[in-house]
Amino acid sequence: MGSEGATNKGKIPFHPGQSTTRRWGPRGQSAFVLGDRHGPCHLLGMRRHLPPFTAAALALLALAACSRPAPTGWQGYLEGDFVYIASPLAGRLETLAVVKGARVAAHAPLFTLERGQDLAAQRQAADQLRAAQARLADLQKGSRPSELGALEARLAQARASTELSKLELARQENLFKTNVIAAAEIDRARLTHERNTRAIDELTSQLTTAGLGARTDTIAAAEAEASAAAAAKDRADWNVTQKSPSAPRAALVYDTLYREGEFVAAGLPVLALLPPENIKVRFYVSDSDFAALKAGDTVRVALTGHAPLAARISYL
Repeated sequence: MGSEGATNKGKIPFHPGQSTTRRWGPRGQSAFVLGDRHGPCHLLGMRRHLPPFTAAALALLALAACSRPAPTGWQGYLEGDFVYIASPLAGRLETLAVVKGARVAAHAPLFTLERGQDLAAQRQAADQLRAAQARLADLQKGSRPSELGALEARLAQARASTELSKLELARQENLFKTNVIAAAEIDRARLTHERNTRAIDELTSQLTTAGLGARTDTIAAAEAEASAAAAAKDRADWNVTQKSPSAPRAALVYDTLYREGEFVAAGLPVLALLPPENIKVRFYVSDSDFAALKAGDTVRVALTGHAPLAARISYL
């Protein structure tokens, strides 16, 4: 196998393991550049068949053909890490607040699943929580103000009776000393005074107990009921919130996967978001260039129809 040279003075021999490439000169002349597949290019047998100046010119062409220009960039592509928005609860898609290709701000509403039952459960939980809190407050207050006023009035009356019986006992003692009355009369006056004194102690204890409220165990049970009602209210609020998610951050609505009126199973995404910080450039470099790169280096990304962008290498 062989190829004819630019002149008719002879043929360039072809050796196994070498390749030939034809390059056309500016005047339509042809030249053959031989290159070893596993090493630099060589000119074989040209000094024997071509003039010296022609061989030197062909040698320069061979060196130019075999040298590779320094790479000015690397090929790559853009890729994005999508954020799929789903609800952990199932339901019919009632409202889709965004469209494909739109940009949404952080915390913007995205869609709403049917939540009539969840709203009713939320109201029920709120009412039960208020009822439990009211029972707890009532037990902590003790008796009503009117009941406390009645006990205070009875206590004042007992104190007045005790004061009167005290005076009566003193008079009876003076009469007994002069032998005017019998011993039974003074005993009756003494017992009446003691009864009135004990009535004061009894009413004082009742008034103190009425101000304390219910017993400690009863109050603890009421506190537990109020806490359980608060947990049920939190769960109902969470269910309502999950039926109407919002955007976790500013992003592009890359795709919508359901239409209004369709039933969405629990956990299936309704739409896909692409935040700007989730867009990455993946490019490939040669082994020699790879050794010169490290994480944290800055590069410029050239996009078709867009000005170059500055980027930072995060992973190798």
